[in-house]
Amino acid sequence: MRVAVAMLNRGRGSGVVARQHVTALVAHGHQVTLLHPQMNGGVPGADNRDVPLHSDVLPVHEYLPTGGARQRQVAAMAAAEAFAYVRDYEKALWDATSGADLIIGHHANISAVAAARVAAGRRIPYVLFVHGTGIEPIHHGGYAPSVRAAVDAAVRGAAGVIVTTEYVRDQLVRPIVPVPADRFLVLPCGVDTETLRPGDGREAKRRFDLPDTYVLCPGAVTWLKGPHNVVSASEIYAHLAPTIFIGEGELRAQLAPVLGDRGRFLGYVSDGEKAALMEGATILTAAPEKREHFGIIYVEGLATGAVPVAYGGGGVDTVVTPDVGVLTERNPEALGTAIGELLTSPGRLEAMAQEGRRRAQAVFDERSLGMRLVTWLRQIAASNSVVAGRDISEIAG
Repeated sequence: MRVAVAMLNRGRGSGVVARQHVTALVAHGHQVTLLHPQMNGGVPGADNRDVPLHSDVLPVHEYLPTGGARQRQVAAMAAAEAFAYVRDYEKALWDATSGADLIIGHHANISAVAAARVAAGRRIPYVLFVHGTGIEPIHHGGYAPSVRAAVDAAVRGAAGVIVTTEYVRDQLVRPIVPVPADRFLVLPCGVDTETLRPGDGREAKRRFDLPDTYVLCPGAVTWLKGPHNVVSASEIYAHLAPTIFIGEGELRAQLAPVLGDRGRFLGYVSDGEKAALMEGATILTAAPEKREHFGIIYVEGLATGAVPVAYGGGGVDTVVTPDVGVLTERNPEALGTAIGELLTSPGRLEAMAQEGRRRAQAVFDERSLGMRLVTWLRQIAASNSVVAGRDISEIAG
């Protein structure tokens, strides 16, 4: 197959997943063009192309730490501004799809509109990976009406829709865009279980001067990610283990003195340091203010043997099962109590860590998930599944 993959921007979690998919396609012998603004490096083996923008303002679906000061949420753009960006993505994608068999668009956003337009013009099928963070603003009144209509039409017209969990499909997508259920592929985010594996974390403990037992809270130190909830929860179990926060954000200066000697904020760490810290952690925790659509950090914890304890609700319920971790009510007291109980139950912790590793290998290994994706995409490309009645006027803007 010849496949073009269009992304709104380099992304964070969604960007990692997109690059995993490109890597899987390349590994199985397919020709792939990857496109997004500010391309820098890309994926080995792919044709990595920049999307030139008419403005130095980067379109985002939510705040992007690497986007800097000049970024703007598409959901807050006026229609004329949003459609001006659509044309940027459309031109780049058109130039990249001569002879293509399939287009993959990431996010229910203007990149999806561009994918739909170009696929209609090329008379080829397209699929969309609808991430929860991209479609969630629609539930809260985001997007100018004509932009919302174009996004809806793009999702309806896709030959297939990829989501990470049933929660995204059933609670975020289908209530507002009633795509038939058989058009979805529920494909979790994967991790490299050969690279992420249990260890003693000795090097990380030495480097950061950490004790043998600690609780790890990874993620941006922002209100939405809920580090303040973990700081509050730590009061209950601090006599058993400190809490180590990794990541940056505007709440760090405010929360550090509140945390006090119950733990530390390490700030930004490299991917290698993050993996090493996970290997050494006894428990991995998070308490975001909104229900998570998936939660890749929990999969990473399963792979490295760090037992996840987190707020329940949303897509995380399909990642963390009772045999591998604990999901609590959405309040700090419940979270802290659950962590404290596990820290005083070493046998239970060890059993969960071992079962979590097995679950990561069986359910979330990126190679197996990549094969599932490639098989599904081949079927769509082979059937040339251009959705009947798709009308480019719906997505014209």
